[in-house]
Amino acid sequence: MRRRDHNIFANATSLLICGLLAGVVVAAAAFPAVAMTGLAAKAGGETFAQLPSELKQATAPQVSRIYASDNKTLVAIMYDEFRSDVPLRDISLNMQHAIVAAEDHEFYHHNGVDLKGVARAFVNNNNGKSKQGASTLTMQYVRMSLAYSATNPREVIDATQDTPKRKINEMKYALQIEKELTKDQILERYLNVAPFGNGAYGVFAASQVYFDKKPKDLTVPEAALLASMVKAPTAFNPTTPTGYPQALNRRNYVINDMVELGYLTPAQAVDAKKAELSRTVKRVSSGCTSVAKNNWGFVCDYFYRWWLSQETFGATGYDRERRLKSGGYRIVLSMDVTAQKAARERITDHISDKNKDALLLAAVEPGTGKVRALAANRKFKLDDPAHPQNEISSDPAKADKDIRGTYPNTTNPLLSGGGDITGYQAGSVFKMFTMVAALEKGYPLGYTIKAEKRYKSGYIISPSSPAACPGTHFYCPSNAGGGEEGVYNMWSGFGKSVNTFFVPLEERVGAENVVDVAKRFGVKFRASRDADLVNDNDSAHQFGAFTLGVTASTPLDMANAYATLAGDGMYCDPTPVEQITTKDGEAIDVGKPHCTRATSPDVARAALDATRCPVGDSAQLGHCGGATAPQAHRAVGHPVFGKTGTTDHDKTAALIVGTTSIVVAGYLVNPDWPDHRDRMSHAIVNPAVWETVADYMDGKPKEQFKKPGNEKMAYGDQRSIPDVTCDALSDARARLDNAGFSPTIGGTVDSKCPVGTAAGTNPSGRTIKGGAVEIQVSNGKADQPPTVGDPGQTPPIVLVPPTGNKKPKR
Repeated sequence: MRRRDHNIFANATSLLICGLLAGVVVAAAAFPAVAMTGLAAKAGGETFAQLPSELKQATAPQVSRIYASDNKTLVAIMYDEFRSDVPLRDISLNMQHAIVAAEDHEFYHHNGVDLKGVARAFVNNNNGKSKQGASTLTMQYVRMSLAYSATNPREVIDATQDTPKRKINEMKYALQIEKELTKDQILERYLNVAPFGNGAYGVFAASQVYFDKKPKDLTVPEAALLASMVKAPTAFNPTTPTGYPQALNRRNYVINDMVELGYLTPAQAVDAKKAELSRTVKRVSSGCTSVAKNNWGFVCDYFYRWWLSQETFGATGYDRERRLKSGGYRIVLSMDVTAQKAARERITDHISDKNKDALLLAAVEPGTGKVRALAANRKFKLDDPAHPQNEISSDPAKADKDIRGTYPNTTNPLLSGGGDITGYQAGSVFKMFTMVAALEKGYPLGYTIKAEKRYKSGYIISPSSPAACPGTHFYCPSNAGGGEEGVYNMWSGFGKSVNTFFVPLEERVGAENVVDVAKRFGVKFRASRDADLVNDNDSAHQFGAFTLGVTASTPLDMANAYATLAGDGMYCDPTPVEQITTKDGEAIDVGKPHCTRATSPDVARAALDATRCPVGDSAQLGHCGGATAPQAHRAVGHPVFGKTGTTDHDKTAALIVGTTSIVVAGYLVNPDWPDHRDRMSHAIVNPAVWETVADYMDGKPKEQFKKPGNEKMAYGDQRSIPDVTCDALSDARARLDNAGFSPTIGGTVDSKCPVGTAAGTNPSGRTIKGGAVEIQVSNGKADQPPTVGDPGQTPPIVLVPPTGNKKPKR
């Protein structure tokens, strides 16, 4: 608390100053209209007249309140001092009367300085009696205002130090304020700035802390207690053993003074004194660890970190934090209560909070970047080192040192990144960036590539790497399970997540261009090793594994990247904010959607058409031929798009599912030990993601995705494939090569053609100029004409032609 003035004239010098001051006060009291003009100068000389009289108006720190997107659900409050200004009309008359009775009986009769009080204090304090103050409510308000408007420690000391000079300053300011403000205005400002102890500043906060009610509802005994505490909040603290009896006596003293001033009858005073005085208070906690519901903590923390990054709110992080905790802002978050609730509940359905593995779900709205949910199977709280709940870290190196892990309690930004959290490898969800880069380079969705079981690329890596072809320094990826050999286009290759389709596609478009797409779509590359690779063009050009998702990302990064597709190629900075308004109700244009074009609308729409395949939906322009999470479409019941992702040895399992309204990215990871030995299960992460999307979309109308205006994005330059049935393999290869295709020899199929001749092709009919065409080899065992795509063979490549929905002839 700030020290009250109980010793106005404590030394010999004070007698001289008192004489000087008395003349000024007499003049002010007798002639208020001219008190600070010539008469004051005659009475007090030049020294007093030269003192400043215009008080710098500085608003005392105010509580900032944070709400969910519905603008009514309170999420958290932020403050340095728990204070929120209220108008006098919303403050009980009991409180107004009590503070006058406690602090300034002459408040409505003086002009800022109580001459009688000054004289009485002077005589009393110089006769060896207990020290008295002579500060009026107006002078006390001046003192607090000077302290709050101070710009350096010296000014704070000058405003609060117990000296005659300070008292003279207060008097002159008080005389001026009384000319500028009404008594009601002064009283309102005083009640909103005064300290009441137990972390309560101003009458609103005091009403909440001591009585859990609004100031307009304060009763006489409640108001009398609060008024009694202003004099010495620590000494009169009813929650302490020594403070309780003093608080009770002081409260009753104030009630007696209210009778003396005519605010109460004696009978009312007797009843008021009978009221029991509580020994407990309800302190209101500040910050994201004190959110109304614990699972909102990750969203709150994301907002807090976002605020600290905004230069609008100050030049430094310290300045921005002070602004947040003292500015009295009303902040409406983008967090959707329904989406957040669904995400947390679905996580709980599938994994325990005490599991070392973290299931992380992030939800973003396409076209705005608004972050609708951030949830994890973690409690957002600091683990108490004195009574820890967290388990020992699963990282053996940390466990050897008895370092605890981040489960079940953590305040780390697991979903959004920052600090030590650089992200997690997410696997094949990155293939989307390769597809976008290919479309931008003119490769249509129907472009075909013969995928091998293991592909020898031209990317150079260390010969000792397990990813290198034996005895070489070339990067040689394979597919999960070692299969998926055959001809694929972007629909089928993405639908079945074929590594050996996407690495050669990346070679064709340039890995550095794929990296560039990822950057444009918002991937941050927080890990220093990743940043070094992607920010050097030569390194990026050789980054063959990039398309397989070996760099770190966060669920929020990837939810927003996929939302860029649904947003017609507009990348929007992720924002936790719907609206910010000042304490005066002025809207601030910060946190509004800020979107830039990441790719063309047609590229985004074409890529999105292929991303419908992995999650069980049907492409509008082509044929999927397979899915890695087919249940997603059935579960959501709306048009969906997305992708699964798995890293080497299943160290991460990821799924992204989106609609036109929301995109949810889920990661199952071990945040404490990325190089763990466990295998992450899609049986945990997948249903949590699609169920969250389904819950959010429940009751909303179904909305179809847009098709590209330029359908060549899908089909490219279509050419007829020569019929090579029963041709010798060398002749078949030559005919296909001369027709402008890239022929390869495939496996054997049942066919009436002679053994070892061409049974047919995959695809058949028509395909992209320059695309791969696989020649199927006859085994001579069938009586019927060959059917492309027999069991055991790669599914046929089928395109929906731009002129209709009929499939091309095989």
